[in-house]
Amino acid sequence: MEHGAVRPLNFSGRRISAEYVEAVKCFEVTGRAIVVNTGYHPALVAEQPRLGIPPLKSTILQDAVVENADGLVVLRVDESLGIEGIVGEPGWEMFFPGLWKSPQDLLGFNGGHPVKVNLWFAPAGTDCRIHNLHEFLEVHTQVHGIGRMQKFRAQDHGTLYEDAPLAPGSTHEPFCVTGPDGTYRYPWHQYRADTDCVWLAVEYHPAETHPAGDPVVETRKEG
Repeated sequence: MEHGAVRPLNFSGRRISAEYVEAVKCFEVTGRAIVVNTGYHPALVAEQPRLGIPPLKSTILQDAVVENADGLVVLRVDESLGIEGIVGEPGWEMFFPGLWKSPQDLLGFNGGHPVKVNLWFAPAGTDCRIHNLHEFLEVHTQVHGIGRMQKFRAQDHGTLYEDAPLAPGSTHEPFCVTGPDGTYRYPWHQYRADTDCVWLAVEYHPAETHPAGDPVVETRKEG
């Protein structure tokens, strides 16, 4: 039996179904699904030896039970439908030529931090532009296809210094640092699609207050 508040996310569609499960207690993942832990604590899976999904990480589960979690995003891909058609589903918009964005959904507030999620689509061979500005902590979970997160020393493809591949079910490590003023600072980076790709962006936005004791996902601090 499933326990916890379950709701479809507003970008859930024919090609990728997406739901959010909050305050998880013995949630049954039926069939095969990508499971993303959006909470601050490990998500515990009822298997031996004990399997834990760390905060801001993901895996693929099949016919498994998650015993405990603050919150999970559960994604299922219908491989029988052409993934490129996802951009024609309700609410999808072109961000710039070669990159499309789904509607965004607010999962809720973790320790006062608004947590927002959305999907992105890019066709094979797309460079999603080198940038270094975000006002939030962000990670990406690969949902369909093979992509990569790339880091650069400058806004120039010739300065590449890290090229981290992403396969379905994987999430890269957070790589921002927190400045003295509490803002997030990123190196120059971009997402690159090797094949037609869909990925999930999870954004942790700054809170107006930071309650004492919150186990906020760690980022390195400058100074």
